[in-house]
Amino acid sequence: MPELIELKAEGMYCAAGDFYIDPWRPVARAVLTHGHSDHARPGAAQYYATHSSAGILRERLGADIALQLHAYGEPFHLNRAQVSFHSAGHILGSAQVRVEVDGEVWVMTGDFKRAADPSCAPFEVVRCDTLITEATFAVPIYHWQPGHVIAREVYDWWTHSQSQGKTCVLYCYSLGKAQRLLAELSAFTNHPVYVHSAMLKLIDIYRQAGVQMLPTLPLAESAPSSLILAPPAAAGGAWMKRLGQVSTGFASGWMAVRGNRRRRGFDRGFVLSDHADWPALIQTVCESGAKRVLATHGNSDLLVRYLNERGIYAAALKTELGGESLL
Repeated sequence: MPELIELKAEGMYCAAGDFYIDPWRPVARAVLTHGHSDHARPGAAQYYATHSSAGILRERLGADIALQLHAYGEPFHLNRAQVSFHSAGHILGSAQVRVEVDGEVWVMTGDFKRAADPSCAPFEVVRCDTLITEATFAVPIYHWQPGHVIAREVYDWWTHSQSQGKTCVLYCYSLGKAQRLLAELSAFTNHPVYVHSAMLKLIDIYRQAGVQMLPTLPLAESAPSSLILAPPAAAGGAWMKRLGQVSTGFASGWMAVRGNRRRRGFDRGFVLSDHADWPALIQTVCESGAKRVLATHGNSDLLVRYLNERGIYAAALKTELGGESLL
């Protein structure tokens, strides 16, 4: 019996529906889990995605893309396959893709997390026969604190630096992480945050979607003793030289490994990830009821070995998808 979803040169392919999920090469029909560039790539003739991801996808792939939108949980048919999107809790509009053909159900999680996040819809458990899961942080050392705890750490760093006349520069990813930080920090202050120009449009898209965040100002108007959010690629730019005394930080799940902060030269590392930690990965596998698990991108080999030792058939699936990069 052929696989419901198989790996091809263009990406993850469902023959019964004649579509690809998050393809890495141009295809006729692409079903997208979310708007990060390793999952949403240009060149497809037709895209399918969630309503709440539309702004991100049009910003990143072009305003004129052919985009068919669906609500979470709304089934639609592509040839013989019934498809539906279910919240992945990763970023705004992120989705797991459920595919059913002749009573057999597969779920591809895409990138996901189970931690509470005020900037996007919460994760939904979806029962299935086969689960294709990300494995970015599939190592037992990765166990996240709640987002509001990390936001408090950021706020305390910010206020302490202010008392010393320093400006805080916090590096974080422009899509998902910046917006989550702005939403989490609103529980502690209403003070504006300065943001790098690369983040402005995506923050506006979140606001238009109704996400409540701290007010933001363009970096060009920056003042001393403030908090600035900037993408990792902007580190060391000429704009840093006019800030005076600076304390730098980086928000990422990789900051759970202390040496990563030292090697990159940050003053502070904040352990905040938009991917599932080890307990969430194991919990999700168990609650899905899957008889088989395929693990992609990340520490897939360790997760596969762990599951097989516990009687759950698992295998690694090598794709061109990426997880949360270190920088």
